[in-house]
Amino acid sequence: MSSSSGKQPQVITCKEAAVAWGAGQALVMEQVEVSPPQPMEIRVKVVATSLCRSDLTAWESQTIFPRIFGHEASGIVESVGPGVTEFSEGDHVLTVFAGECSMCRQCVSGKSNICQVLGLERRGLMHSDQKTRFFIKGKPVYHYCAVSSFSEYIVVHSGCAVKVNNDVPLEKICLLSCGLAAGLGAAWNVADISKGSTVVIFGLGTVGLSVAQGAKLRGASRIIGVDTNPEKVKKAKAFGITEFINPNDCNEPIHQVIKRVTDGGADYSFECIGDTGMITTALQSCCDGWGVTVTLGVPKVKPELTAHYGILLMGRTLKGSLFGGWRPKSDIPSLVDMYIEKKIQIDEYITHNLTFEDINKAFDLMREGKCLRCVIHMPK
Repeated sequence: MSSSSGKQPQVITCKEAAVAWGAGQALVMEQVEVSPPQPMEIRVKVVATSLCRSDLTAWESQTIFPRIFGHEASGIVESVGPGVTEFSEGDHVLTVFAGECSMCRQCVSGKSNICQVLGLERRGLMHSDQKTRFFIKGKPVYHYCAVSSFSEYIVVHSGCAVKVNNDVPLEKICLLSCGLAAGLGAAWNVADISKGSTVVIFGLGTVGLSVAQGAKLRGASRIIGVDTNPEKVKKAKAFGITEFINPNDCNEPIHQVIKRVTDGGADYSFECIGDTGMITTALQSCCDGWGVTVTLGVPKVKPELTAHYGILLMGRTLKGSLFGGWRPKSDIPSLVDMYIEKKIQIDEYITHNLTFEDINKAFDLMREGKCLRCVIHMPK
């Protein structure tokens, strides 16, 4: 192995990595061996990582264990593997769960961010060789989304990292690794919200409120937030929500309420919960002719979608959105610039700052609906 300093990277023993041993079981701080980066990989010292709802969903429902979760992260390159020319030791980076190889059909098309080589990894292994880089006493520990940021050191493919300027606050921009970027991109890239339009958003977590911010910046005239948690009203308005509807307070189906108050349905609707039943509701909440529904949520159960064909026959469009349509290496630096220039909000989504030892508290807060984003600060 070679690195930018000419030294050969060795196995690193992390004093602390938060390992999940089973579905829904509290994470356990373990001593984990982290392998050297393989060809086209980098090893990163994690500085900050935030908890995303998809981490919670996978922790509660999936079967691949032991596992290290986490994918919204920022850090500093510790070493590089053979063939890596883009990064050097000491570079500051954001990790991303879906990479950009820049060479496959999807990447070169300019039409998609669904890389054929570095797309969403579901088996808990590295893209390059389908093996792990984490071990406990010689036994493999599985990855999550090819990142696994709940560890002091991680190994990621160089195509799943984005270089940022060293003066950008890593403890803030880690949110751009997933949720915040996903919401903004869904509004701008996928739906392409137009000025003066009416928008309805189902689910006012970080992703939903990022959609709201994107819609506000695009000049939407009405941004209706739908959530069963009344505590979210005050914070939601700070991100652009103009009206709030709690389905529990309604005497009729929520899509009928929305169609009534919008004179036939919204121009755009966004499903940000992770409930396939709500996708149908979001479709029904759109207007005939040009209504667009974008789904961003990751369902924990019942992934199959059921909808009456007539909803689409009347001219509505349903779109899926992975990472807001952003191509990580090509597009994310511009979002970082927008943050530095105070054109987009990030800090306001951070409701809690926790030490790594308190990571289970972050899971509790998200499960109880008491946070937007918990930023977890790694040991220095």
